[in-house]
Amino acid sequence: MRSILLTLLLTVSVAVPLQAESHTWKSADGKSSFSGEYVSHNDKQVTIRRQDGKVFTVDFAKLHPDEKTWVTSQAAGGKADLPADPKAVFDNLCFGDNLEVVKKKLKASKAVETTLDDAFMGRTGLNGIYKTRQKIGGLHCELFFDWTANETLNEIMLQTQGQDAEAYPTQMKETWSQLVELLGAIHGKPIQAGGYPNIRQVKDDMFLPSHLWKMSNGGSALLGVSMQGGRYLVVVRFTTEKVQAAAFP
Repeated sequence: MRSILLTLLLTVSVAVPLQAESHTWKSADGKSSFSGEYVSHNDKQVTIRRQDGKVFTVDFAKLHPDEKTWVTSQAAGGKADLPADPKAVFDNLCFGDNLEVVKKKLKASKAVETTLDDAFMGRTGLNGIYKTRQKIGGLHCELFFDWTANETLNEIMLQTQGQDAEAYPTQMKETWSQLVELLGAIHGKPIQAGGYPNIRQVKDDMFLPSHLWKMSNGGSALLGVSMQGGRYLVVVRFTTEKVQAAAFP
């Protein structure tokens, strides 16, 4: 299931041109089908050109689940890469990975990138130097990490760059909304779900979660907002901690 997040991060909010070729599209129940060429897509719909030249848009909900898998895997350059470890939390990163393993996985990743030269990584550390290749809701997410006393990975955070108050109800909310969909596609129904936090609730140096998922590896995934230095961020936390819904503020 973690490979879905990689595929979605590579394709969300963008229309990626595929090689024009006829494809057989199946209905949601699989009982009917039609032929047509892929034109473009976003996270909810795909645009198709019929053999008679007519172009139309169809909701993925009306198509068989295999069709969205086909579109996103083709847009990612062919068959989506599967994680090397089924316990992967984000991309191919696993809780318990040591620093050198994390570095190798990040360098090989198709979901994240860095503009920092390898020679400088030892001086800066990994926090904040990698970001998602594709924007989510118009914003990139940067990666931050936390480690155990034995220097193994126990938390991964994705967070947007700080935004001013004007972006809070617009672009930040769009990023938050798309992350709700992405995390729901992977982890299913959250054990706690709230609305987009009111900006008045967000205090400096505080993480205010809105959603909580239990992960299959026993950890927790949390989505929310934060403030640092007077600027606002959307934040996702993947942690080994078994967070309880009652612990939410």
